[in-house]
Amino acid sequence: PTDQVFTDWRDLSSAPKRADAVLICTQDAMHVEPAIAFAEAGYHILLEKPMAPDAEGCRQIVEAIEKAGVMFAVAHVSRYTTFSQQVKSMLNDGLISDIVSLQRLEPVGYWHQAHSFVRGNWRNETESSFMLLAKSCHDLDWIRYMMGVECAAVSSFGSLRHFRPDQAPEGATERCLDCPVEAKCPYSAKKIYLGRLADRQAGWPVDVLTPKPTVESVTQALRDGPYGRCVYACDNDVVDHQVVNMRFADDSTAAFTMTAFTEAAGRRTNIFGTRGHIYGDGQHIHHFDFLTDKTQTIDTATGDPSILGGHGGGDAAADLSALAAS
Repeated sequence: PTDQVFTDWRDLSSAPKRADAVLICTQDAMHVEPAIAFAEAGYHILLEKPMAPDAEGCRQIVEAIEKAGVMFAVAHVSRYTTFSQQVKSMLNDGLISDIVSLQRLEPVGYWHQAHSFVRGNWRNETESSFMLLAKSCHDLDWIRYMMGVECAAVSSFGSLRHFRPDQAPEGATERCLDCPVEAKCPYSAKKIYLGRLADRQAGWPVDVLTPKPTVESVTQALRDGPYGRCVYACDNDVVDHQVVNMRFADDSTAAFTMTAFTEAAGRRTNIFGTRGHIYGDGQHIHHFDFLTDKTQTIDTATGDPSILGGHGGGDAAADLSALAAS
């Protein structure tokens, strides 16, 4: 019904309550205001990650939630995937005994970095949030979840190493469509978008440029829009690589690396225990047992190609968990 359709969340939050819960999926810098408003209106809330771009925003949301007495969760969907739940079950069952250390790699992928974090919506901290929050909060949440104890100390280093003007190849222009060195650039917008379209891949990320991708519409978007810009001539400032080292309360440790400079692939994880080693790629789990010297492999593929299978099934599982709680 048309009276149930809103073009502004403010109209919905101020209208008579018409549901038990809401999903807030606005951009990172636009989380605090709607979260507070819907809490005050009595809605349970599932909030897209990250909670807020800064600590003060997080505190404001928590204060509003506690005052309203509603249920609240942040959509850290990585912990809900089939892969993650299987790994957590293996750890809880003591298959590797005590965790000594954990390694986690987030291979963002060269073209994904160019699309989302150089040309796209999450390229600039003032418009979104810093990289660890925008992209890697999934991983930091996941590490804490798997380790099972509080983090006692942390250090981190990172920088914008490559996607900046001084790294541009000689002869590069501001837009890929006009660039004489475009054909030799792996970050070419023509390669990333028109190349996919030529391979009959019209979904994400191509459909971000235009809702009905054709050669003509995509070319026009590359000519006029942000996704046709040279990666060395954008207004990006988020890092393209970062490491985080953590020490936990039981003296176990974890090391996390986020880097743009990989193929796009699933996160890679090693968990080292006193009686075994678990390693995986987001789908396959390999468990090496020190006592038997044997390796067991588990395939956690969901087989669901729909949007409900997104993030290894974590998107749907997080939604269902929130619905069940509310």
